[in-house]
Amino acid sequence: MADEDLHQPHDKLFKEGFSDPANAAALLRQHLPAEVAALIQWDQLQLIPGSFLDDDLRHSHTDLLFSAPLAANPESSACVHLLFEHQSTCDPFIALRLLRYMVRIWEEWIRLYGNSKPLPVIFPVVLAQDRRIWKLSTQFSALFGNAASPDYLRPFLPDFAFRLIQLAAIPFDAIRGTPDGIFVLRVLNAEPIGRLLGNAVWDNNLLANVSRRLFDRFISFLFARTDPIDRPHFIRKIHRVRNPALRTSAMTLAQQLRHEGRIEGREDGRMEERRQSVLEALDLRFGPIPDGLRDSIEAIADPEKLRALLRSAIVSASLEAFVASL
Repeated sequence: MADEDLHQPHDKLFKEGFSDPANAAALLRQHLPAEVAALIQWDQLQLIPGSFLDDDLRHSHTDLLFSAPLAANPESSACVHLLFEHQSTCDPFIALRLLRYMVRIWEEWIRLYGNSKPLPVIFPVVLAQDRRIWKLSTQFSALFGNAASPDYLRPFLPDFAFRLIQLAAIPFDAIRGTPDGIFVLRVLNAEPIGRLLGNAVWDNNLLANVSRRLFDRFISFLFARTDPIDRPHFIRKIHRVRNPALRTSAMTLAQQLRHEGRIEGREDGRMEERRQSVLEALDLRFGPIPDGLRDSIEAIADPEKLRALLRSAIVSASLEAFVASL
């Protein structure tokens, strides 16, 4: 998935950290069952490009797909599908969506390899960023309720298990993995509870080993969120970063992002002034403006168009003549 296709700052931070197979392996191998983790040749883990998500869910989900040989049978392959959810509510049918994604992965496998390779085993893993603990079964057959109970029905029911990593259930100091992976998970854990400027994220012992590229992505993440950060507190945190490369880069990037924000704010302000000038000219000349016309003017984002409309509002002989110039 191209970076510009990601809709949320969470997506970019998550993918910056865990698109690296080393970071992903350190996370996944500790959350898969020990017997399963022992089967996968983690040093040969590879990222498979692409996404298998539904288009309408991309605003709150990101996924990464990895493949690796199985230690017991190098000719066989395993895929680990890591789904990141940053939504505020538990999805009781997430197992059904995982099955849909698994089928898409297998279909793509068949498209690439035909019948020359057996289908890979897929281990689905869900990373949930939510301040609340999800209470749901990680077994697909649980979706059938009591129908899954009689033994004679089970052969007719598809079933699989998925691993659910709930950040809300993991204390900051219990997060394990590579420095980059730990940092991303601490940030994602801190965001829902309003602790992005807390010591767990700005841990100098951890930041000493975090890559500059990831830290820069984190700074961009802070500025891209809809909730504004405490700027003075943020600046103090940057000055206390002991890693000189991260500190210098973060200060430069923060200054650039603030500058871009001011420019954008000034442009938005000028656009709004132009819209109001058009509306005031129309109101002075022709009286109350119909709501539909007002909405149309307020939706215009082209400064040249608004400049022309202001002139039209001044010289038009009637409101109808002005509307004809829209």
